[in-house]
Amino acid sequence: MSKAGGLIKVAIVDDHNLFRKGLIKLIGLADKDNRYTILFEAENGNELIDKLTPRSLPDIVIMDIDMPGLDGYETVNWLRKYHPEINILVISMFESEKEILRMMKLKVNGYLSKNIKVEDMHNALEAIMSKGFYYTDKVSGIMAEELQKEPGHENTGAVKQIQLSENERKFIKLACTELTYQQIAEKMNLSVKTIEGYREALFQRFNFKNRVGLAMFAVKNNLVNI
Repeated sequence: MSKAGGLIKVAIVDDHNLFRKGLIKLIGLADKDNRYTILFEAENGNELIDKLTPRSLPDIVIMDIDMPGLDGYETVNWLRKYHPEINILVISMFESEKEILRMMKLKVNGYLSKNIKVEDMHNALEAIMSKGFYYTDKVSGIMAEELQKEPGHENTGAVKQIQLSENERKFIKLACTELTYQQIAEKMNLSVKTIEGYREALFQRFNFKNRVGLAMFAVKNNLVNI
């Protein structure tokens, strides 16, 4: 998902002008390498659609959910149909499982609360452009729990061959929650460094680059019961 050369174009969609300006400032503070440029702002999905042209397509759209006219859900649905190449980062005051799952099922690339810091913005933008997605520990936990509710998690022959130590199984189970690595280390009575060692070893073994990938794989294949 990384962009070779050129600035990364960002569009901001939110019906509150003050919040849009705040996001622009936050992006500026997070943009240490001057990689991002604000392409345009829009108050809702209708205005976003009006501003999209072949010469004016953003790489990332940052949008709210609750907006007049075309809201966040409808706008994401439209973008996924007509511009699936555009990355979508939702930043909303809604943090319940219902809203997050609905957006995840629409295949947004990331979800943050409006109570974000410079570091959150930096991590989200960089991860989306390099890996295609950015999910916080909270979102990862919600997604893993939802997968566990779905049928069809029987072990496959390939999964049965995976050998895991007792501590690795404990780590995977805790990684499927919204606990931080520090909290996982405390629960397992191990150092953070040891926990990071488990994480890196498992990521390499399963060929994943992030926690949510490991969690989803583990739950789908019944490696853990949450």
